[in-house]
Amino acid sequence: MLLSLTLSDFVLVDRLELDFHAGFSVLTGETGAGKSILLDALSLVLGERAEAGVVREGTQRAEVAAEFSLEGLDELAVWLEENDLAGEEGVLLLRRVIEAGGRSRAFINGRAATAQQLKVAGEHLVDIHGQHAHYSLLKSAEQRRLLDAYAGSTPLAAEVADAFRAWREARARRENAESHAGEQEAERERLTWTVNELTTLAFSHEGWTASQEEHRRLAHAADLLAGSQAAAALLDDDGDCVLSRLRDARGKLSELAEIDPGLAESLGMLESAADTLHEAARELTRYAERVDLDPQALSEAEARIAAVQDAARKFRLRPEDIPQHLAEASAQLLELGAAGDLEALKRAEAKAEAGYRKLAGKLTQQRGEAAGRLDKAVSAAMQHLAMQGGAFEAGLVAGEPAAHGLEDIEFRVSPHAGQSLKPLAKTASGGELSRIGLGLQTVLSGVSGAPTLIFDEVDSGIGGGVAEIVGRLLADLGQSRQVLCVTHLPQVAARAAQHYQVSKSTQAGHALSRVVKLESEARVEEVARMLGGVKLTEATREHAGEMLRGTA
Repeated sequence: MLLSLTLSDFVLVDRLELDFHAGFSVLTGETGAGKSILLDALSLVLGERAEAGVVREGTQRAEVAAEFSLEGLDELAVWLEENDLAGEEGVLLLRRVIEAGGRSRAFINGRAATAQQLKVAGEHLVDIHGQHAHYSLLKSAEQRRLLDAYAGSTPLAAEVADAFRAWREARARRENAESHAGEQEAERERLTWTVNELTTLAFSHEGWTASQEEHRRLAHAADLLAGSQAAAALLDDDGDCVLSRLRDARGKLSELAEIDPGLAESLGMLESAADTLHEAARELTRYAERVDLDPQALSEAEARIAAVQDAARKFRLRPEDIPQHLAEASAQLLELGAAGDLEALKRAEAKAEAGYRKLAGKLTQQRGEAAGRLDKAVSAAMQHLAMQGGAFEAGLVAGEPAAHGLEDIEFRVSPHAGQSLKPLAKTASGGELSRIGLGLQTVLSGVSGAPTLIFDEVDSGIGGGVAEIVGRLLADLGQSRQVLCVTHLPQVAARAAQHYQVSKSTQAGHALSRVVKLESEARVEEVARMLGGVKLTEATREHAGEMLRGTA
């Protein structure tokens, strides 16, 4: 719902702040007072093309800001979050700034945005019905959405869209397999060879480490044998060895310790060292006995290492990366095998197509049944809106299978008896177009998306009883939606819950438009003016009061 509209230096308005409310509101005023300025400003903040001519003469820039309630607009709230444009919870602020030089800037909740983003947000917020408005009811997608909502087919339409995407993806997989059959076969052969080569190698990180350690031992077996034996002999041998000298030193220190007990600690250290060196000599001797001088084992270890290194070079890998490469090649081969099964892909495509056509056929049936009911309801409404003999048709136009189904939806109208049905977008009269929009919105009031409806020139070419019917329909529509209407008819204005008057005056040689909300006597005066023209009489005032009291 539109909560407020603020204009600054926009066309004939220097500064204007308006608050709006739920229900039915009207804008009235003399011809040329500037009623259309408000609609132009609102259209601009909803993403319409900006022109430098909207900047008030003598100023640098024009600014328009509109605040909306987001209540019930969950889809728009999600879109704002996804585009990092969310603001204060439950409220949306749209703003447009137009420089005198023609440059335009847009903002959503204070963040820089594009005019297209304003337009996307606006499609969730407002429907404008008028001679020059490009509103959503003229769009095929919106006509389809409304018919589906009227038919209760919105969930089914979503299923159809999902089924179409699944069919399209299945078809793409089949076509890809057919067009790349040769390439896939070559790739399959390459992957099969890779998997066989690396599987036969039976490489593992633990085995690779063990093979390298074993190779080092076998390659240096003679050095290990000679070195360990020599070290053992240096420690403990019959000749001049380390342990022999240590024993001599321990004997001398033992004698001295008997004289001075203070040497006991040093003596203990020598005895411990002797034991340790003796054990080391024994361990070295045992190690030398275990050293294996096996040329055959060395040859086998060298062959294993060479095989791993050859494979790594062949596939341009490090040896430790071989297991990962094998896993990736195996997965690709498995995937390619599934993708390359052309018959299976054809069966999957046929199944997806059948599923889509079954759902789409059901949707077509529901649309057709709902279209008949909608035709009658809107055609009946037209008879009361100065379009006697007119007719409405929600046409189903067969087309190629698409995400939205097997047909396009086209709203067609015949405004008067004897005229052929034409697409809604090509209806000639702006007033007729606006009244048809009113009739549609009345019938579709429970399913139409935008919470705010604006009607311009809805009273063009009508009067009397028809005007009363239009006013009553707008008031009824205001029970469930926010409705704003620019009108010249007192019968319509008297039905409104809120009444705004637009006037124009001259200040310092410049024309300025003003908008005020009318209450009590001021509203009686305005309705009287609409009834009787410039010269007001007590009779017109009394009549105006009766009209307002009669609709209260």
